[in-house]
Amino acid sequence: MKQNYLLILLCTFVLLVNCKGDDTPEENPAKVVATGKLEGKVFAKNGTKPIGGALVFTTDAQSNIYHTYSSADGSFSLTAPEGNTTLHIQTGDGKNFRTEVLVTVKKNETVTITANDSKLNQIAKMAYVKGSYDKIEDIITSLGYTATEISYQDLKNINTISQYDIIFLNCGSRTTTQTGTSTPSNDVNVYANLSTFVTNGGSLYSSDWASAYLVGGNTNTENCNAPGGFINDNLLCLKNTGAAGTYTGCNVSNTALASALGFNTLDIEYDLGAWEKIQNYDPAFWDVLVQKGNEPLMIRTGHYTNPSDPQTPVGNALNNNHITICHHTASGNNIIITINQNAWSAHQAHGDTMGPCTGNFSSGNIYYTTFHNHATGNIGKAGPILEYVILNL
Repeated sequence: MKQNYLLILLCTFVLLVNCKGDDTPEENPAKVVATGKLEGKVFAKNGTKPIGGALVFTTDAQSNIYHTYSSADGSFSLTAPEGNTTLHIQTGDGKNFRTEVLVTVKKNETVTITANDSKLNQIAKMAYVKGSYDKIEDIITSLGYTATEISYQDLKNINTISQYDIIFLNCGSRTTTQTGTSTPSNDVNVYANLSTFVTNGGSLYSSDWASAYLVGGNTNTENCNAPGGFINDNLLCLKNTGAAGTYTGCNVSNTALASALGFNTLDIEYDLGAWEKIQNYDPAFWDVLVQKGNEPLMIRTGHYTNPSDPQTPVGNALNNNHITICHHTASGNNIIITINQNAWSAHQAHGDTMGPCTGNFSSGNIYYTTFHNHATGNIGKAGPILEYVILNL
């Protein structure tokens, strides 16, 4: 009888230990956590343009993330644990545009974030090269952000361009407007510096004829394997054979982009002939974001790196105390975020990893569009796409 009594006690102890469970909400959804809601609307710095597709999140003491994304009209509703916390709002990986707001989550209540607090701040230092057929800087300033004009000659100085996080290469910026002449297709200093810039974390945007910065050639070449550039021809091949006209029924094939925009089809006007058509591309290197049938019209990569390039600090000093990490959730939906480096040890203990979830660890992004914002006209739905590019580089 005594042995049976001891056996019962032992079994009871085992059951109590097994019922303790885990304190991590992501690992144990059944655990009761007192929560409230945070609601608001994400705006650009101008305070009027709503931003869709922004990541909105908070973390708890175990570095678990409670997150959502703003809808196309900028609105968000986030359920989070009660208590004092920081609300993070980021686009892209959070390195270039982010906002942090101290908030108090109240149990079973909804707290509204003011429009002034939910404005997306510019962290990046941005530059652009003025073009003849493109004015991306107009869109930047319309959103309330700033970019510094630099010249083609500035691209030859790595010390000049390395102070920026993002450089926009306008279509026609390789043409000297005063003389109508084109810059040399074999300007090795420019190509080498742009390669070093991206390898060390800088991001580039180029449009139409500005593809020559990437793959070489003069502004009016029809040679798919043009000399120059820093991206190999087997990764991207273009010819300036596009005809003037409207591409109807184009498809926004990237899910995140379509969700941020609130539409997945559009018409794109090419008001000038001889625009650069993408002939071939490496799908392992490039993501297609907009296309007409099987023809890519907008592509992006985070995979470029050149191991031979020198290691050069690139970007704004405001990011020196922040790091970009890949947060791993229990559901397998990894999230790229930029956090204060003081929070890294807690995230590392949680199982997160340094660097982005995809692409190269330290490289920047490259966006290329066959279309651009025409300096003389309305670009319709292509406008919101270019706004997305600016905020997600």
